[in-house]
Amino acid sequence: MAMLKNPATKYRSFAPIGLRDRTWPDVVVTRPPIWCSVDLRDGNQALIEPMNAARKLRMFQMLVKIGFKEIEVGFPSASQIEFDFMRELIEGGHIPDDVAIQVLTPAREPLIRRTFEAMRGARNVILHYYHAVAPVMRNVVFNMSKEQVIAELTVPHAQLVRDLAAEQPATNWTFQYSPEMFSDAELEFSKACVDAVTEIWQSSPTNRCIINLPTTIEHSTPNLYADQIEWMHRNLKRRDGIILSAHPHNDRGTGVATAELAMMAGIDRVEGCLFGNGERTGNVDVVNLALNLYSQGVDPGLDFSDIDSVRATVEYCNQLPVHPRHPYVGDLVYTSFSGSHQDAIKKAFAARKEGDIWDMPYLPIDPKDVGRSYEAVIRVNSQSGKGGITYLLEQEYGLKLPRRLQIEFSQIVQEAMDESGKEVSAADIWAIFSRAYLDAQQPYGYVAHHLVEDSSRNTVELSTEISISGERRKLEGRGNGPIDAFVSGLSQLMGEPIAIVDYAEHAIGAGADAAAVTYIELKIGEPLAGQKNVFGVGRDANIVTASLKAILSGANRILAARR
Repeated sequence: MAMLKNPATKYRSFAPIGLRDRTWPDVVVTRPPIWCSVDLRDGNQALIEPMNAARKLRMFQMLVKIGFKEIEVGFPSASQIEFDFMRELIEGGHIPDDVAIQVLTPAREPLIRRTFEAMRGARNVILHYYHAVAPVMRNVVFNMSKEQVIAELTVPHAQLVRDLAAEQPATNWTFQYSPEMFSDAELEFSKACVDAVTEIWQSSPTNRCIINLPTTIEHSTPNLYADQIEWMHRNLKRRDGIILSAHPHNDRGTGVATAELAMMAGIDRVEGCLFGNGERTGNVDVVNLALNLYSQGVDPGLDFSDIDSVRATVEYCNQLPVHPRHPYVGDLVYTSFSGSHQDAIKKAFAARKEGDIWDMPYLPIDPKDVGRSYEAVIRVNSQSGKGGITYLLEQEYGLKLPRRLQIEFSQIVQEAMDESGKEVSAADIWAIFSRAYLDAQQPYGYVAHHLVEDSSRNTVELSTEISISGERRKLEGRGNGPIDAFVSGLSQLMGEPIAIVDYAEHAIGAGADAAAVTYIELKIGEPLAGQKNVFGVGRDANIVTASLKAILSGANRILAARR
């Protein structure tokens, strides 16, 4: 069967609700929502192999460490394994005093009673019950009218939750109700269900309940869900006694946008999973959502300072990999392969001062804030330019190449990549650079030098011992400085004029470990005007020695090119 030429014969578009006076588009979010992780319930039930008790406990402990104060830990009436894990959390003392565990139950009396039994002795509990409200569920699955749904599912189970909680007064109870498939239901009917529940629970500013409005299946664009949320926000009774919660899914790939617009429309709380695990295409990714807030200057209240360790734990517990392009955490998200991108990043880093507002091309946040290093920001492949290559050399090895050397060396790297057809790492680039410049010691190699200053003439005499194809030879030269003197002696040896076109140097390291790196651009040959410029590079603890090595490096490279 193929895709339909006219999909309207099979699918219908989602009807807008006509909220013409909507206000949410002008709202600016300035604080985070209340976060609730559902990794141990919604996330766990979606795994090919659900977590065992050890993995669940490891996930729970990590969620606490990140800063979640509300954690849905399971569905205790679903199985003995789930029930036993609830008891281990409570009896094993794993739940901090400031963390509430949330448990889920359908609107069925035996399952609600079993859920309360599992929670005996817990300090802070969110009791979450739900039933579906969408027409397809009422008409096809339940075979109930709207009135029957409220009378047989909504009201009696809200009463049961209230009454069973009263039997365990030592526990701090928060009640939560979800009209499941809310986004596919009529707003007036969802409101009627919610109003019935909050009336039974006597919700008030001092006795707040949670009303969770899920996009159980994502069928529409995020703006339509935002309209639904704003309508409920305006029209629900006892709104000041309600924590309005969103539970977005990602069937259309817009779960994060749905949550963000819902926060603008009146949502106080968001349920989701780390890195978007969950049924089908997943629940909303709370890491993505939290770091989006962070990138706008809003403290999300969750700590992802070591995001790679969070990913490692999630991958271990879920036994699923995180995609390399996943926002904020994937292996490639702080990486630029494009040459123009790399050049822009390099220049922006060079211009940035500590304490400046983050304004970096192609990087929405500073990778260091989430424990990532800059070494992965720029990676080099056949699409890269000189910016990325020189950035990696500077960040990893401290080399600050002059611009014309950047151009020269990028061509050398490009040739190496064309030959291998693979991406090159910072270590690969360093090896290529060393071979091309620092290790260029044939035929000429530096051995030693002796410098004598003649103050009466403002000149120096330089005696240099070099090796020529392994044999020692002394060069004598006079000039207005060590470089001039050495060029004079080397020119006599080679029988060709040598001209220094440009000179640059800088230090690497500090103290006893400091070294000087010298970059010298030179021409050799007659006539000089017709010769190609070539760079030589030298590195040594002594700056004069580094300069002499750089000149020999350039001379060797010119001779190698002639062969």
